[in-house]
Amino acid sequence: MLDSLHRHRQQITPHGQWPGEPGRHADTRRFHAGIGSLDVLRALRASRQQHRPLSLGVQLPAGLDSQEQDAYLRGLQREIALVGCHLGADQSIEQFQLSGATPGPEVLQQLMGQLRQRFNFLQHELGDYGVEVDLHHTDWATMGLLRDQGFNHVSIGVPDGGQGGVPSAARCQNPAPIHSLIDAARTFDFRSVSVDLGYGHAWQTPDSFARKLATLIELEPDRLQVFDYAQAPARYAHSARQAPCSEQDKALMRRICFEQLPAAGYQHIGLGQFVRADDDLAIAQERGRLRRNCQGFTRHGYCDHVGLGLGAISQFDELYAQNALSLAHYLQQLGNDQLATCRGWRCEADDQLRQRVTERLACDLELDIQAIEARYGVDFRQYFASAWRQLEAMSRAGLVELSARYISILPAGRVEVDAICQLFEQSSPGLSLHQQWVDHDASL
Repeated sequence: MLDSLHRHRQQITPHGQWPGEPGRHADTRRFHAGIGSLDVLRALRASRQQHRPLSLGVQLPAGLDSQEQDAYLRGLQREIALVGCHLGADQSIEQFQLSGATPGPEVLQQLMGQLRQRFNFLQHELGDYGVEVDLHHTDWATMGLLRDQGFNHVSIGVPDGGQGGVPSAARCQNPAPIHSLIDAARTFDFRSVSVDLGYGHAWQTPDSFARKLATLIELEPDRLQVFDYAQAPARYAHSARQAPCSEQDKALMRRICFEQLPAAGYQHIGLGQFVRADDDLAIAQERGRLRRNCQGFTRHGYCDHVGLGLGAISQFDELYAQNALSLAHYLQQLGNDQLATCRGWRCEADDQLRQRVTERLACDLELDIQAIEARYGVDFRQYFASAWRQLEAMSRAGLVELSARYISILPAGRVEVDAICQLFEQSSPGLSLHQQWVDHDASL
């Protein structure tokens, strides 16, 4: 069966790439300089007027020297003030993510103090507040301080090589450091612990990868984020420059994930995210409340998302906006009392339809076809004619179930949920959504 699944996947995503990874947060390939600070200011004003709850993300880039870090923190403080003054005091921060470098105690306390002055953080564990930490630059004291600052989710970044980027299998296989951090997270009562697991480097073998995965499973994290180093998350961008393994070994490593993790009680909810059945995301999926936004899967997809810091992305309904990508440009914008927006994208009607379809399939593992047709005025099978033909082949293979009303992803097809969703992300060869609306109106 796994061989059959892999053949279907190869038809959709060449070179063994994990489907959906380029757009895990937002498809920045479509961003352009036509979106600027005025667009974000209008979106912030609309958010305030509609009293929308908020999701907040803050970026702390790694690799800065002390002088650059001081300048960056001053710029970030200025951005917090500029953005915060355009939001209402009643707009609560339901989700917060601190990403990038693990901050030192002084930086963390200063940053959180500045954020709390401008934003309405929830109390008593009501919000989902996550932080990324680096395995070899975080200790128990740091974990305790993070918990004291209100963080209740932690994502542990696991390095894939030795000092200077030289691979070291022994260092990566050693479970002691990550075991210690997971113990700290449990002791300080973090709500969930996530661990990253990358595959696809030349020094990795299927056997070494299987051993590492088995070691992580024994530590019982709540979530595992599995990714291909060829399309790694931002915190592992340096890893993409290292030599890859063969496509055959990469495919085998991916297969190992889908064999070992479900057997250990984890379920794949898409985009390489595996969670335990009692995890918040799994429960949200079961209740039909799981969403996807520019940060991935979330229980808070109804929130407007505000990104702060270098390269941070904000999302307000159909508007995506990204901050400057270079430190000099970022600081220059803020030094001129302007938001740091440098580019973005406004999702048009066709893309909104496709995003709605892929989000509901990914989050619910089912799609109500008639609800989509009623909402967007389309003939679903005609608009997605190419995708429907491939779905029919998947139906014959036992991966999906098709009817006039629903597309349901069967248990055998859940390992390929990303590939199934990507069928609808491709441009439709049928009528444009505008033309479908014209035809729909003419028939009334």
